[in-house]
Amino acid sequence: MRRAVMGTSLAVAGGLVVAGVGLWTGAGPATATSAQVRFTADALPTWQTNGIVWALAHSGSTVFAGGTFSQIRPPQGGSGAARNAVNFAAFDAATGAPTSCRLSFTIGSGTATVRALAVSPDGRTLYAGGYFSAVNGTPTGSLAAVDIASCTPRTGFHPQMNATVRALAVTADTVYAGGDFTRANGETRGRFAALDASDGSVLPFAASADAPGRAVTVAPDGRHVVLGGDFFTVNGTGTHALAVVDATSGAVTTSYPGFIADNSVVKSLASDSDGIYTGNEGTGHHAFDGRIGLDPATFAQRWRDTCYGATQSVLPYRSVLYSASHAHDCSEVGEFPDGARHHFLAQSTGGTSHYGWFPQTNDGLGEQIGPRALTVATSGSTDYLWSGGEFTTVNSAPAQGLTRFASTGDKGAPSTPTVTAESVRPGRIAVHVRSSFDADDSRLTYRIYRDGATTPVATLTGDSTFWSRPQLTWTDTSVTAGARHSYRVTATDAAGNTGALSASVSATGAAKADPYVAAVLADGARLYWRYADTYPGLAADTGPADAGGVHVGGPALRQSPGAVPGSTALGLNGTGQWVYSDHRFAQPAAYSMETWFRTSTTTGGLLTGFGDNTAKASATYDKQVWMTNAGRVVFGVNSGGWKTLTSTAALNDNAWHHMVATQGSKGMALYIDGKLQAGNTVTGSRAYSGYWHAGYDNLRGVPGAPASYWFKGQLDETAVYPAALTAAKVASHHALR
Repeated sequence: MRRAVMGTSLAVAGGLVVAGVGLWTGAGPATATSAQVRFTADALPTWQTNGIVWALAHSGSTVFAGGTFSQIRPPQGGSGAARNAVNFAAFDAATGAPTSCRLSFTIGSGTATVRALAVSPDGRTLYAGGYFSAVNGTPTGSLAAVDIASCTPRTGFHPQMNATVRALAVTADTVYAGGDFTRANGETRGRFAALDASDGSVLPFAASADAPGRAVTVAPDGRHVVLGGDFFTVNGTGTHALAVVDATSGAVTTSYPGFIADNSVVKSLASDSDGIYTGNEGTGHHAFDGRIGLDPATFAQRWRDTCYGATQSVLPYRSVLYSASHAHDCSEVGEFPDGARHHFLAQSTGGTSHYGWFPQTNDGLGEQIGPRALTVATSGSTDYLWSGGEFTTVNSAPAQGLTRFASTGDKGAPSTPTVTAESVRPGRIAVHVRSSFDADDSRLTYRIYRDGATTPVATLTGDSTFWSRPQLTWTDTSVTAGARHSYRVTATDAAGNTGALSASVSATGAAKADPYVAAVLADGARLYWRYADTYPGLAADTGPADAGGVHVGGPALRQSPGAVPGSTALGLNGTGQWVYSDHRFAQPAAYSMETWFRTSTTTGGLLTGFGDNTAKASATYDKQVWMTNAGRVVFGVNSGGWKTLTSTAALNDNAWHHMVATQGSKGMALYIDGKLQAGNTVTGSRAYSGYWHAGYDNLRGVPGAPASYWFKGQLDETAVYPAALTAAKVASHHALR
């Protein structure tokens, strides 16, 4: 469970070999081996709230939740009755059930809320901040102290803050507070204050910010305090969203002018011996929403995670940084492109690589952010990661406001592998497997079964995440010509959970090498989709790079006849079907795109291309080949504006045609049916990493853009090469038809 390393290994019976994972200049999942995620992704039954949980803290095996709610209730299907709980509840970390501690945070007018919780280092006192005027009837002003053993407010601690407290950090003798307030106990304090931990008296500490404070943490050295929020100045010093101040005086010791964009604020801060971590929320397109790691001694940046999707909470634990967010685009750190939201991430405290741990919530209530708070509590030898927020489901099951994950008891099995088998060389059948996904295991073990046997003939291991499920290939060399063999595959995680057997696939041993396949591979294809797949999901790569593709929208498989002898084609309906490469590839300096196509469409569409997204239209796209409404094929790159080459005739005549588009040091060339159509000396194109596409991607703004970006027709033998094919090689491929 919970590790992520690119690679494969293999154990086989005699006479069987493997084709290992290979990536053509591409970046696979960002991974690391030095740290492991502590928790499963399996949500445990936990009592729920009827509102939003804004803050969590723990003392021993008790977890405290604060927020804006009026009741708690048993988990879905659990026993017990709902009970009143006014903006606060305490729970047993191990059972998820409420304890006997009951506190009500109220206010005379308006809506009371608890926005921050922190426990004293000795574990005896809980401090709560928010907007309230009484705790169990004991007057206080938006900041309170609670004796944990007796679950009673400490009457000697009753500071008066004139507005909401949003953040707390506690040492043995000091409570640091941040929020909207401008006065504490009648004294001027601009959004941050320090109070005596015993009686709530205001300390001389003065760190006056010009906008709300949202986060505060004490640095590992104990001599500094780190502040986060919306501000642009602290004590008159220009420093947006982040500042380091002296823990006694509040004087600014490290400022960050221009360090964080003006449209981004720090929502969360946390620290451990390895560093100090920010969680940021931006406003507007591509505002900074990620996380920053600061050196604990110098307070300089060590790393910056530029995933998009506002981060609400960060929590370091055992060298892993957990975060609550709605990350939807981590392409800038080499991971998943813009798409669905992912509400939990885990990464090394030393960098931006994300581990294979992906429990999920929905967006939920209020601002529809999802999770907003994190804490880890221990009961016996088991750790429990708790999260609170706005969500109403966890892992697609009903669960409102609270959830938790344990360090033991992984029960989730990997998804079922998608498998294809083919024989294009005598004496060999290649079994291609699209690796599975497991929410808390990135390294999985695959067992291959032949001809209905119950003992596997081969065992492979490989790494995968939801955004990268690389193809694995095993080659059966115990094959005679004309013999037919079937194969099924299972995936198993580190805890021993095994998913369902894949559907059976079969292939007949070839009597001789396929001449077209041999030519494509001999000429160096690093992506080769033959569209001979039995089941949807995997467009298997026949080449050595295992650069498999992913079917989208359920295209028609194995349509016959294909473009070349013995082949089958992929059928696309022109309204939502295409294929994209599972791997992200680096910007190619030189390349060739090749495919066969047949269509009678009058609405055009993409044949092949390179874009920065997968399951939705790319925002950055280039190196595109498309058909116009009139049936002409256009090859275009964006090099200081679109530069295009166009076929000499319309090709939407419902006949098979062969297309090759190349770009290299001599420029661009477009070939149709083995003949050069046009060329130029353009060698440049947009520089970005991305994914190869067939059948669809963004064509907005291209010259003569077609009515539809989706191609309607058939594709066959799609290949990509890391060099510009010569005219002779292009002609030889066409001649093999």
